[in-house]
Formats: sequence, C-alpha cells, structure tokens
Amino acid sequence: MGYSEVYDRWKQDPEGFWMDAAKAIDWDRMPSKALFDENAPLYEWFSDGMVNTCWNAVDRHVEQGRGDQVAIIHDSPISGVTRRITYVNLRNRVAQLAGALRAKGVEKGDRVIIYMPMIPEALEAMLACARLGAIHSVVFGGFAASELAVRIDDCKPKAIIAASCGLEPGRVVHYKPLLDGALKHCDHQPDFCVIFQREQDVAQLVEGRDVNWHGFQYGVEPAECVPVEGNHPVYILYTSGTTGAPKGVVRHTGGHLVALNWTMKNIYNVDPGDVFWAASDVGWVVGHSYICYAPLIHGNTTIVFEGKPIGTPDAGTFWRVISEHKVRSFFTAPTAFRAIKREDPKGELIKKYDMSCLRALYLAGERADPDTIEWAQKVMQVPVYDHWWQTETGWTIAGNPAGIEPLPVKIGSPTVAMPGYDVQILDEAGHPVPAGELGAIAIKLPLPPGTLPTLWEAEDRFRKSYLDHFPGYYETGDAGMKDEDGYLWIMARTDDVINVAGHRLSTGAMEEVLAAHPDVAECAVVGVVDELKGHVPVGFVCLTKGVERTEGEIVKECVKMMRDRIGPVAAFKLAVVVDRLPKTRSGKILRATMAKIADNADFKMPATIEDPAILDEIRDALRTIGYAQ
Repeated sequence: MGYSEVYDRWKQDPEGFWMDAAKAIDWDRMPSKALFDENAPLYEWFSDGMVNTCWNAVDRHVEQGRGDQVAIIHDSPISGVTRRITYVNLRNRVAQLAGALRAKGVEKGDRVIIYMPMIPEALEAMLACARLGAIHSVVFGGFAASELAVRIDDCKPKAIIAASCGLEPGRVVHYKPLLDGALKHCDHQPDFCVIFQREQDVAQLVEGRDVNWHGFQYGVEPAECVPVEGNHPVYILYTSGTTGAPKGVVRHTGGHLVALNWTMKNIYNVDPGDVFWAASDVGWVVGHSYICYAPLIHGNTTIVFEGKPIGTPDAGTFWRVISEHKVRSFFTAPTAFRAIKREDPKGELIKKYDMSCLRALYLAGERADPDTIEWAQKVMQVPVYDHWWQTETGWTIAGNPAGIEPLPVKIGSPTVAMPGYDVQILDEAGHPVPAGELGAIAIKLPLPPGTLPTLWEAEDRFRKSYLDHFPGYYETGDAGMKDEDGYLWIMARTDDVINVAGHRLSTGAMEEVLAAHPDVAECAVVGVVDELKGHVPVGFVCLTKGVERTEGEIVKECVKMMRDRIGPVAAFKLAVVVDRLPKTRSGKILRATMAKIADNADFKMPATIEDPAILDEIRDALRTIGYAQ
C-alpha cells in the first residue's frame, strides 16, 4: 500500500486507523475506542485503556526472548567510554531504580524532575518513572539555576534525579551547585534528591535530602510495572513560551505509545533489532521521542551519544559512530551538518569510514536549507529527508514516509503530511489560501495520538496559545505554503514573516539565497524596524573555513544574489559577517533576539542560549552597519 492509500485510509476512518495501530502495543486493558471527543476542542486518545510505557519499552522484549539484544549503546567521545546495555540488563536496572523510588514514597501521579547529561542513567530514570506511573519532567542538564527553579515550582516534584556533572569539550559542567542554587530559590521543595556521582566531579551531598544513586538502591525490592489509564501523563516537557513562564507540554501514555511505535517503521523505515541514532539530547523532545521511547518501544537499539558534531575529536565523529555501531537510520539537526560542512567543506573525513550500513539521514529541528541537504547527499551518498514537527506534537507532522513509500524529494520541502495530520494554509481570517500562497500553517482538529492534549495545569493558556486564533484548528506558529502536489514548504515562524513596504516576505526564503553562496557556511536573516518600509531584512553570514577573499566582496555578492533571486522588493542591502550565530543548545538560531538587539529593544536573555557572549559579538557587528547603537 502506497502513501496516498494509507493517508486516505486514515482520512476515511481515523478511528479504525488508530485502533489498528494500537494492536501493536501490549495493553493491560484494550481501550474501547480511539478518540474521546466529549470535551472538544480538548481531545484525548485511548483514555479508558490500561497500559504501561516501561513494559512496552523494555519488559515485553525480554518476555519475547530478545533480552540479549542490545537496547542502549552509550558512546561518549568526551570521556572515552563505550557501553552496551542489553534489554534484560536494562529491565533489571530500571526495575531496581523504580523499586528504590517507590521505597521512598514515589507513586503513580507523582512528579519527578530529571536533570542529567547524555548517559544511559538518564533513560533509566525516565523509564523507572514510567514503570511506576510517576510523571517525569526532564530539564536539560546544565540549565541555569533560575530556569530549573521555575520548572520545580511549576510541576512540584516529589523527587529530583540529577547527575553530579555533565561533560562538554574541554570542561566539566557542575550540575550539583546549579541544583542547590535552584532549590534555594524554590517555594516547592522535593522530599529527596538522587545524585548519580560521575568520576569527573564527585558532588557534596546535603544530609537528609540527597541520596546516592547506587546507595539508595541497595537491597530494595525491584518494582513491577504499574498499569495506568491511556490518558495518564507519561511526562511534562517545558518549552519556552514567547512571553513569561515556560509552557509544560503534557504527553498522554496511550497515544504516545501508539504513535511513536507507528513512526519507527512507517517514517524511519527501521525494523526491530536495527540500530537507530538520534543525535540530540534527552532535554529536548527529540531525545524523549527518538533517543528514549520510540526506538525502545519498537525494539530497536538506540544510541546515547555524549559528544558534539565537531571537536570530539573532529568533524568525522558522526561518521565514526555510524560506522562503528552499524546505524541504519540517523536523525539530527541541520545545524550539526552546517558545523561539519564548515570544518570539512570537501567531506574528506567520511572517506575513513565504512558507511554502507546507513540507509538514510533525517533532518529536523529548524529549516534545512537546500545547500546543507545537497552537501549531505553528496558526501553521505544516501537519501536525505527533511521533516517537520514540534515539541508540542512529539512526532512528525510532515515528512517522507520512507517505510510506506519513499516519495520524490523536493529540496527545501519536508514533503507531505503524515496520517493523523490535516494540514491547512490559512490567511489571517482563517480561510484556506490557494496553492503557492504564503499563510499560517494550521492543523485541523483533532490532532493525532501522541500530540499534546493540554499544558500542565494551564488549560486557558493552552487554548489561548494554540486553539483560539483559528477555531477548529491547532495553530502551529509557522508560516509556509503548499504546492500543487500537496508538498508542504515551511518558510519561517509566523513572527519571522516580515512586512517590507507592504510585501509579506519570508526570511527563510532569503536565508536559502544566502546559504547558496559558496563561501557561506551558515546564515540568518532578521527583519529590523524601518520607519519608511516597516521592516528591512538584515543578513548575518558565517564563512566557510579557509576563505581568503575579503568580507566586503562576499557581502556585495550576497546582496546581488538576493536582488537576482528574490528581486528589488526584498530591499536587501545589509549583511554582516560574524564568526558564529547565537543558538539554543538544541541548535535553533535566536533570530527574534538578534532582531531586538538591532532595534535597541529590551529582551530577556533566552534561557536556552548556548553562549550568551555571542550576543555582544552580534551587537558589535550590527554597529558596523548603523544598528544597535
């Protein structure tokens, strides 16, 4: 059956489609139906089923005789460690940890914050919570104390599980002082904190509150899996709100299991036993969905990678991991590939490795510019699939369904909507626009299983953020268009569509032009306020290593390319060369912050910023062209 038949089957009978997908999950009690719409526009899936996430991700594979298969490969070029954990070993470790948490009072419905680096123990902590029906909230390891405090006060955890430190190239990030600092600011205090001590930094424990990871598990009874309702939350994941407090995205257990399991074959085209690698972090949604849960639910081997695309030790580290561990499908962010391309523009390092195991590369997390996709295709010699989704959805909205039928790639498009998603392009009044026209991307309700049903204890905010603007739709916050073939094109966040003298223009389209310049490794375009035109675009470009031409020449060529390809209407006259762009730790470029700096407007330092010092470099660069005075 091809993609259009599968998509039509979903459209004609969504209930039957998802009940069918639910059969691949082990239920303690099968749900009576798929969709629960009594409280529309708040929808739930499989609510009256009883099920356990940890059973489906770990125990059932052991019961089915696959306990000796490797579940987790930990590859840490920073510490020089490689570990392999089988499914039976994982079950025993998770059951023991869950038993220790239960012995200290953690039970179904309690919240547990997890603050850990990329080590298998982070996944074990997530799975141990799911085993008990406790709701975990992973906070990116090394997040600032003030941000951690906000999340502690919002979800009120009974326990916090943390590591003593995380490792970055050339430095140790001390987590425990950050945790102690956060707890000093908090109104809510956990009953206890579990600390996993790493040899690179043995932390001081606070007597009466902190317990040692190994010590507190000693001699306890392992815990069995606790069945929970299909609409019981498995986790809360905070995503930055555009204003004020972060939003706690909730994920319900039943829909999460069904949807993620469905994606592994249909989208990523892997079979149980294959090695799947998502080079992300457990602090982000990709780490939840595609490092921890989906690969394990589907019976794959997942890789926990503690390193960077460059510098651990070089721009060939991804190729080494793929080759050494026989990775079949690989998933990362375009920003990682731009970093590799900048360091090794000709792709020389890949020649040292046998990459014949790899079937495809999947990119997501931000727009994948055509230049990066073309470079990756040329260097890796495998299909490169851009796909688009969000923290809120938890899995692919639009992608190339390689396991159903690989569709022709149109570079710059994440291809087509997945079953479950009826994606529409709307004008400001909420009316669908014709093919080829730019508009707001919205998804007709109900959203499919596995997507957010609400925000943690903030239903009004959920409605206001996602449902109120276009009644009957989920507002994605992204702008784009559909072409005649139904392919989706994501052009920018809706606030990155700028109005230049009455013309609505996408900064994403302008970035594509800049990225096509042979000397440009990475770029960003932001709209800055202009009295005459409303906004004018300003480009920021990072150059490829080893470029010997002057910055002035390159900027002049960039301006000419923009005029040739988008036209004088873009009013693109200003670009600056910078060493690096400000990004979040997950690789998203902080365009809104750059625009505020250019406009001399006040802004809140983004909590997720990788290196705040970059903002001063951006300010200095803008001053050279008359902004940020």
